[in-house]
Amino acid sequence: MTTSNSAGEPLSASDRPARITAFVFDLGGVLIDWNPRHLYRKLFGADEAAMERFLAEICSPAWNARLDAGLPLAQGVAELVAAHPDQADLITAYHLRWGEMLGAPLEGTVAILRELRRAGLPTYALSNWSDETFPMTRARYPFLDEMDGILISGDVKVGKPDPAIFRECLRRFGLTAENTVYIDDWDRNVAVAAGLGMIATRFVDAARLRLDLRALGLPVAAEARKTGGEESIG
Repeated sequence: MTTSNSAGEPLSASDRPARITAFVFDLGGVLIDWNPRHLYRKLFGADEAAMERFLAEICSPAWNARLDAGLPLAQGVAELVAAHPDQADLITAYHLRWGEMLGAPLEGTVAILRELRRAGLPTYALSNWSDETFPMTRARYPFLDEMDGILISGDVKVGKPDPAIFRECLRRFGLTAENTVYIDDWDRNVAVAAGLGMIATRFVDAARLRLDLRALGLPVAAEARKTGGEESIG
């Protein structure tokens, strides 16, 4: 049985496992629109190129991954300010104005999450996220309290794609890899989950996810219920 959909192709009926008992969702890019550009477009204005250089070379993905894995924000910011004193205000904003990086919930995926829960299927989250910023995040998105469990990298001091955090997720929530669907927007994370035996699928958008889950025989609608022209997440 193929357990990975890292190429973004819909899963077929031949991929269907004997029994699916749980779902594990990534958060950023799947359920939540987190993006530092929400903040830094305000600070850089029309200079997109300068913003992208800053986010690639200074407050970079590798540096943010260290924060997600437990590096205190104040320490991480202090290290960068010492190395780039001319960028101190921009770097400090990453800490002081972090909440402005949070966008709207990705309502199409939240709707799917709630359909699965209405069908009595447990849902969990596994995400790279700082333990300092997650309380603010959780308060912003009440649907997170509806999930059966959440494991973030900041709590265990190791992040995806390290297999250790996937194993800890399975252990902590009593999940069996072969009966658990894992949903993530990064190929590398999908590949690790699949390598551990999970039914892993790469998230492209909510419409594709519906195709994937329906191909697995799961009780989700062909399309989201509409309310006043919008997808409903109620």
